[in-house]
Amino acid sequence: MNNSGKSGESAASQYLVAKGYTVRKSNFSCRYGEIDVIASDGTYIVFVEVKTRAPHSLVSGAQSVTANKQLRIKRTAEMYLQQHTTGLQPRFDVIEVEHEKGRYNIVSHLENAF
Repeated sequence: MNNSGKSGESAASQYLVAKGYTVRKSNFSCRYGEIDVIASDGTYIVFVEVKTRAPHSLVSGAQSVTANKQLRIKRTAEMYLQQHTTGLQPRFDVIEVEHEKGRYNIVSHLENAF
């Protein structure tokens, strides 16, 4: 992953913490794929795909989370939940981050994105 992707994930984690979430894990990976951020808020365990883009990109971050990518994230989340039991309801979110001149801004947080 490039530095802008890592910085975007860091910005997304900070954003979630500021909104009252607890970040449980970053970059959880298994044979199915990787989940950028896993967080919880007391009701949900949230599996977050972070998409970092330059301003005015042709494809939005949310649009780049294809059906195939969603399936890989869901399978990876199942593996995580097998290893870390929780009574929380799972949810899948997408956070879009825009970067320009070293600044990373949250553009949108799509809850229940898929």
